[in-house]
Amino acid sequence: MITVTLNRPDQMNSMNTAMGQDLLACFTALTAYGDARAVVFTGAGERAFCAGGDLKERNEMTDETWRAQHVIFEQAAMRVLRCPLPVIAAVEGFALAGGCELALLSDFIVASETAVFGVPETTLGIFPGIGGTQLLPRIVGAPLAKELIFTGRRMKADEAKTAGLINHLVPAGQARAKATEIASAIARNGPVAVRQAKKAIAYGSETDLETAMILAIEAYNATVVTEDRREGVRAFNEKRKPEFKGR
Repeated sequence: MITVTLNRPDQMNSMNTAMGQDLLACFTALTAYGDARAVVFTGAGERAFCAGGDLKERNEMTDETWRAQHVIFEQAAMRVLRCPLPVIAAVEGFALAGGCELALLSDFIVASETAVFGVPETTLGIFPGIGGTQLLPRIVGAPLAKELIFTGRRMKADEAKTAGLINHLVPAGQARAKATEIASAIARNGPVAVRQAKKAIAYGSETDLETAMILAIEAYNATVVTEDRREGVRAFNEKRKPEFKGR
């Protein structure tokens, strides 16, 4: 299991250019890292997961510099979205704008009772730029997503849980521990099977059902020929825990 931490706590983990570059490099490396089983994605400190883009840094940017920076954020976002490992966002405090979108790009969210979610870009004449307009409607439904994006209002943790935005709501300070507990449970399972399941769900949800079923069979066939599958069956019959190797 790997923990990825957004580490600018004095700036509420807001994303500057350097953080965007680090995030891109980190999740690019995870794509090829064979030994990891799951990722806990979190922010340093208790005030915020991430408060979005660093508008102080952006204040003096030209349009060209702003655009160049955003390309980095776009690429990093796609790496998070397409990470082959399960990614669990552990949210304490604010997850706003790009920070909310980073959480949405994860496979699911564990949040503490202090969590506050929002995509307030329109209140500043900006646009949710790394997937909020596409991911939020898919998770909470179009009407609520439209309200949140059009008005920019914030959503507290209890409402987020009711809306289905978060999987687990835990006491303050416990989001990372709960996410780590879940990641550890995932890590005990067959890594090839888990990765193939993530792939099938991700791509299957983006197409029609018949094509999705074909993708699922392809994922099944890629899994059934592995050593892990044979080890799992042996372990079941020998009444022991399997020892998966990821191959």
